[in-house]
This record gives sequence, C-alpha cells and structure tokens, in this order.
Amino acid sequence: MSLLEDFVFSNPTTLLGVVALLLVLYLVSSSFASQDSGKGPPGPRPLPLLGNLLHLDLKRPYKTLCELSKRHGSVFTVYFGTNKVVVLAGYKAVKEALVSYAEEFGDRDIPPIFYDVNQGHGILFANGETWKEMRRFALTTLRDFGMGKRVAEDKILEECHHLIRMFDEHEGKPFDTGCQVNWATSNIICSIVYGSRFEYDDPRFTNMVRRANENIRVAGSAPIQLYNMFPRLVSWIKSRQLILKNFAMNASDVKDLINHLKETLNPQICRGLVDCFLIRKQKEEDSRVMDTHYNEKNLIITVTNLFSAGTDTTATTLRWGLLLMAKYPLIQDQVQEELSRAVGSRQVRVDDRKNLPYIDAVIHETQRLANIVPMAIPHKTSRDVTFQGYFIKEGTTVFPLLTSVLHDESEWESPHTFNPSHFLDKDGHFFKRDAFMPFSAGRRACPGESLAKMELFLFFTSLLQRFRFSPPPGVTEDELDLTPAVGFTLNPSPHELCAVSRQ
Repeated sequence: MSLLEDFVFSNPTTLLGVVALLLVLYLVSSSFASQDSGKGPPGPRPLPLLGNLLHLDLKRPYKTLCELSKRHGSVFTVYFGTNKVVVLAGYKAVKEALVSYAEEFGDRDIPPIFYDVNQGHGILFANGETWKEMRRFALTTLRDFGMGKRVAEDKILEECHHLIRMFDEHEGKPFDTGCQVNWATSNIICSIVYGSRFEYDDPRFTNMVRRANENIRVAGSAPIQLYNMFPRLVSWIKSRQLILKNFAMNASDVKDLINHLKETLNPQICRGLVDCFLIRKQKEEDSRVMDTHYNEKNLIITVTNLFSAGTDTTATTLRWGLLLMAKYPLIQDQVQEELSRAVGSRQVRVDDRKNLPYIDAVIHETQRLANIVPMAIPHKTSRDVTFQGYFIKEGTTVFPLLTSVLHDESEWESPHTFNPSHFLDKDGHFFKRDAFMPFSAGRRACPGESLAKMELFLFFTSLLQRFRFSPPPGVTEDELDLTPAVGFTLNPSPHELCAVSRQ
C-alpha cells in the first residue's frame, strides 16, 4: 500500500469526502498539460488534483526527484497536488539559475506550514522589502558580533569546553550525541543574539532547542507534505497542530527573553542582535518612521529563524561527522595523526586550518555526503523567465535540488561514498570544488555560512583531539547505519557512539 493510501485509509471518516472531491474536481478541471501550452519544462503527466503525488515518495521526495531528472532532464516540471513545481537538477542548472539568474529565481516560495508560523516576517520565509531589510540587518549585526572574527572564535571555543565536559561524563560508555551537540551549537547563536549563553541544565533553554528540532523534523514528514499540497483539506492533522504549538511556546519564551533585555537595555552598549534591533526600533519610533520593519513581530520571527536554522544545520552536520569517524576508523586515524603533528596538545584555533588540509577535506566531504538540506528551501520566480529554452511563469515554485549538485556524477569521482580525496590535490593540499554548494548560492544563500564553517572546524577538531569515537560494544563499523532520518533536514538515524578519552 502506498504512503497516500496509508494516510487516507488510516482516516476512514475522510475517505468518502476525499473520493467525492476527487470526482468533482476531475469533472470540472482542465488537463494540466493544456495549461502549459507545451512551453514549459517537461515532466511526468499529472493527474487532476493529485498531480504527480503517486510518483512521489513523500518521506524522501528528493530521491524521487533525482530519479525523475534522469528521465526528464536537468529542468523539469512536477506537480505536488495542484501546485506546479519546476525542479532544477545537477550542478550546471542549479548554479546557472541561482547565480546567473539570481533576480529571476531569487524569491522565496512559502509553503502553507511555514506561512502559518512566520506570517511573511523574518528572514527565512519572507519576500519583498521586509526580507531585504531583515536580511541586511541580520548580516550586518552578525558581522558586528564577530561572525568570522576572533570574538566568535572565542565564543565557540568556550562552548567546545562545555561540550567536551558533557561527553567526558559518559566515561566512554555509549550515548546519543544529539541533545548535547544541539545545545552547544544553539548556544553560539544565543550568545550572538542575546549576548549570553545558557547552561545545559536550564529547562527553558533545553525545551526551546527540543521544540525547534522537533518542528524541523516534523516539517519534513509525509502528513505535512500533504498539508502543504492541500491546506484546506487536511488542516486538522496532528503534525500541523504540533508545529503550531511548539512555535507558539518558543515564541513566548523568546518574547520573555526580549522583554528582559529591554528592561536592562543601554543604548550605548549592544550586547547582541536583540539589543541592536531594539535600539533601531526606538530610533525609528522617535523619528516617526512610517511602515517600519523594526517591530516586535519581525524581531521574534527573525530570532526564531536564526535560532532554528543556526542550531539544527550545524549540529546535524557535526553529528554526521562523528558518526562517519566511528564508521571509518582509518580516516579517523589520519585526522588524529594530522592533529597531533600540526597542533599537538594545545587548543586548536581557526588559523590552524591552513595546516590541516586533510581535516578540512574531511569536514567538506562530510557536508557533501550528509547533504542535509537536499531540496534547499524552495524558491519562487519573481518574474516570467525563459531558462535553458523553457518558459517559466512568474510565481512558479522552484526546487534547486542541492542533493543532485552534491552527488552530481559528472562533478564527483565517487559521489555516493565518503571520500575526502574529493577535496585534495595530488600533493595532499586542500582545494575547494565549484560543485560544493551545501549553503546554496545566490540571493538566498545561507547568511550564516562563515559562522557555520568556523563552528564545524572548531567543534570537530576539538572533539577529535580529545576523544576517539567508536560504535557501541557489540556493534561493528559496518553495522553503523548511514540512512538519514526523515525530516526537513537530514539528520542521522538514531544511534549511540562511544567517546573514549585520548588523554
């Protein structure tokens, strides 16, 4: 039985209504093919209402889309329900669209679940002047508070010490790295946004991280995929209610934290992004600026966007890195040999990266193979555009299929295996590949890229300097599963590792 059948038949009370609606829409709808008049990109023939739903694995749609690209080419059309989507597959198509046609493909498509939560505010799921101003503000403020500078490095190294202490407490016994790694990466964002970190036993902090991670996981589930296709038909689903509840609770906590900072605000000293926003908000209110973007709603959504995006992606990549070290002990040997030779027992610093080419290659290869945002965050065309000979209308949803870039068989020698040599020349020097695009590209590229790179390097090297990672007793390296869990981002499947002290 297909996923769609599982969903419908597990809810028998809705079955008759769905069947009736399908019949009505089938009778009144014109064919999808006639709407395009043969001008648009090719693709599998859709059914009325369902579109290509029966072609798709809703748990892992990126896999289906990669298969369809082999049949229909690097630019093709697929229907998620009634929503027409143009998929861009492979390095050349994705790079050309996002960079050479940056304006045309630069708007954000906002699926219903993300509009429910963000309401067009913030920096992830927004368009127009609000998005431009909030992104500009976030980038400027992140730079001011050390993104890519020594002050950010010191914050990360402080958090490395806290994370190492937590790992030490397990005394080499098996444990799930998930919570603690997420707390550590979240604290980097918190220190930049709020001006201070949280203790790992602070229940408000740990609950905020848990809810944010749960929402990212559930947002990629099959029921939410169906809701995004048919928002009026299945708005009652439990997954949507869970996301809304989690977001409301996190927004309430963020509001309390903002109010506390507001009470102790000193316009002469900015402790973090929130202070900068509040000072700017006050200036615009004093100047009676009309239609200001510096309002409470934008602040709360921007903070939650940074909190979610800045925590999950970096933590997920780091967890993949530790899992891969346990699975490939010979690669872990080379990582630790290079660390011992180039750094010794002193604290690793960002400046050491140039002397650690193999480790740099391992981190980049982890990002490539882990492929944690396989379909990117959906784009939308801002105007009519002819791309690679195909006409794409303004307002069309576009999926830049990042998984097809990071695993492009024409760009990578062994795209589906863990091979740090992808980033090493014949002399063992690190070099970056053009098809390395885990942060996307163009106008919607990740604004925290430089911070994420610094975090990954310092957390990974600090942990590998201190610990040897291995499977739990009784589990072989071959038995460690690299199948990702279902979610909006691709986390490792639940697992435990042993972190055995090297000192």
